[in-house]
Amino acid sequence: MPGHYRELFAAKGSLAFSAAGLVARIPVPMMGIGIITMLAQTRGDYGLAGLLSAVFTLSMALLGPQVSRLVDRRGQSRILLPVTGISVMALGALLLCARFGAPVWTLYASAILAGFMPSMAAMVRARWSRLYRGSARLHTAFAWESVVDELTFVIGPALSVALCTTVFPEAGPLVAVVFLAVGVLLFVAQRETEPPVLPPGGSAGSSAIRLGAVRVLVLTLVAGGVIVGTVDVVSVAFARHVGSPSAAGVVVSVYAVGSAISGLAFGTLKPAMTPPRLLLIGTAGTAASVLPLLVVDGVVSLCAVVFVAGLFFSPTMIVVMGMIEKVVPAEKLTEGMTWAITGLSIGVALGAAISGEVVDRFGPDGGFAVAVVAGGLIVLIALLSYPLLRRKTAISEEAAR
Repeated sequence: MPGHYRELFAAKGSLAFSAAGLVARIPVPMMGIGIITMLAQTRGDYGLAGLLSAVFTLSMALLGPQVSRLVDRRGQSRILLPVTGISVMALGALLLCARFGAPVWTLYASAILAGFMPSMAAMVRARWSRLYRGSARLHTAFAWESVVDELTFVIGPALSVALCTTVFPEAGPLVAVVFLAVGVLLFVAQRETEPPVLPPGGSAGSSAIRLGAVRVLVLTLVAGGVIVGTVDVVSVAFARHVGSPSAAGVVVSVYAVGSAISGLAFGTLKPAMTPPRLLLIGTAGTAASVLPLLVVDGVVSLCAVVFVAGLFFSPTMIVVMGMIEKVVPAEKLTEGMTWAITGLSIGVALGAAISGEVVDRFGPDGGFAVAVVAGGLIVLIALLSYPLLRRKTAISEEAAR
């Protein structure tokens, strides 16, 4: 396994842009929980904290694809610096407003503008696509990035909460802002690996999301994200329900570890099946793996179930990103990948919101039912979209020959 990843980083500049991208994308998982922790401490208003975090997440979901669309048209180095500057200034304003008790509307205005934070996960994947387009190494690169995504969501929230609670309330978001600024500066400095701006195709004015294949792949990740968001919230409720509240962090970490292990392993394989068939298998495994959540009776059994569920997450994400790379025109690739990541983020937010409401009414078992329903939906989406995805990927592969 290590040999495959050593070969991946043999390309000049690959380690540098991957490392810079890691620093630049840690702020995303740090900011949501950081805003909540910061306002909970400074104002004691959990309702405001949750709404403000949701506004920031929604702003990123809406603005992220538009930023990536500009990147495809103008280039990473020309767009990333100004939009990151807007986000950094807005986040700085948010922290100052929270620190000095400014009116609530200033917090919301700052959170909306902070949504200009670019999707660095998509930017990094675009560089891998430029290096290894048409090569089996691209599959390994996407696997590596899936593992990096998991790593940021393990490290980021824990670091942010620790800083907010042990240093000062604004420390977590402040460090996230520093990571964002430094990471983007280092990333943009790697000019040799920057994807070139490609001439527009026949549908130059249209968005990548107007492609039917992209829409169904985004919906697939929305459903998968609901499962992730549900696991996060219901793990906390279940751990508290069985009298071990501190075990919630262990459960979430086990899920991430399972996903990371399977992602690393999947990245070394050369699947003989077509991507749409792999997607069917992955979604079916995802749906089957969450069914035992309905009968867990302790933290140990919950850890076992979420570990198995995590094993299907990274491979499914890798397959989806691989298909995005195939079906989206090269001149719109960054936007297409950003839509996929946005779909996942929306799903996580939906899962957290829905399962939280269900847990309040019916307890942890009701929350686990949300994950089971999402598992059924992800299989249904994969089944209904199979003919379209098979046709589109076949056309893409034929054109590549």
